[in-house]
Amino acid sequence: MTRRHPTPGVEGMVTGAQVQETVDAIAEWQLPDGMVPWYPGGHADPWNHVEAAMALALGGRIAEAERAYQWLLDLQRPDGSWHQYYLEDGVEQDKLDANVIAYPATGAWHHWLLTGDRGFLETMWPALDAAIGFVLDLQTERGEILWARHADGTPWSFALLTGSSSICHSLRCAAAVAAELGHERPHWMAAASRLAHVIQTEPDAFAPKHRWAMDWYYPVLCGALTGDLARERLAKRRAAFLMDDRGVRCVSDRPWITAAETCECAMAHLAAGERETAEALFRWAQQYREPGGRYWTGTVFPEGVHYPGGEQSTYTAAAVILAADALEGKGPASSLFSDHDALLPALSVPA
Repeated sequence: MTRRHPTPGVEGMVTGAQVQETVDAIAEWQLPDGMVPWYPGGHADPWNHVEAAMALALGGRIAEAERAYQWLLDLQRPDGSWHQYYLEDGVEQDKLDANVIAYPATGAWHHWLLTGDRGFLETMWPALDAAIGFVLDLQTERGEILWARHADGTPWSFALLTGSSSICHSLRCAAAVAAELGHERPHWMAAASRLAHVIQTEPDAFAPKHRWAMDWYYPVLCGALTGDLARERLAKRRAAFLMDDRGVRCVSDRPWITAAETCECAMAHLAAGERETAEALFRWAQQYREPGGRYWTGTVFPEGVHYPGGEQSTYTAAAVILAADALEGKGPASSLFSDHDALLPALSVPA
């Protein structure tokens, strides 16, 4: 029997009932085949789709979450990959993005932590094994992981820091799944450690994306940088990205606040031991909540105009739910993004 835990809430900011309303809003937009589009009629990408599946499970919508994972199993290519964007009736963007392909491992481990359903983990294993194999074929000798392959198999020529940071976390989740099921994959953790070392020591290994907030906080959110290194990184560009009482700018040179990145950044600060900042960010994100539990994707200040096109996306709602769980800290998966060594195999990275 799968475990059931109360829907998380954060005292003084959002109740468990309100978070459940947000979970149910995601479920409302899920398609019958399991796909979770960004919004009705929109596309889905496997990364944000998995984020939504994790949020559904946190709200007790286990059947809907497992239907989302089945959608991935049904669409996986023979080489272990998924395309970057799907529409209800087919592929929209056929690029094969390594970060997107690795992320189902994070979702599968999260789902196991919540449910204890070994059958689910065993069902996911062949897909995860193939997906991680595809991803590691893109790892360079130095350790970074190239962004993607074209649909014909041709690799892209550069790596991205945000994507590689997320992959580092996904590799640890995949290794945890392997260990739980008794499969030996020591090279997965070796690859994660090499990747973390590059993130820590070789900034020039990645294409420059310094305008983007995710490149700032993702190495912390995903556990490649911890302790003093994490706090130093977050402090260094705080002024560039944080707009007090509003949230996180998605790019440093525009007053464009995004609720998902605000919540992800909150989890990064929580992982760095900066709970006060994490709580402030999450509190600011609640101003973007609408009746019914949905959240605006982005808001331009000072005009207060919502973008893009008034969008209230499922992936934004999912980020809020994951951040609520991390801040409440009571659920069995709540520390997955905030205390990486608690639930994952430890990295072995040279100091």
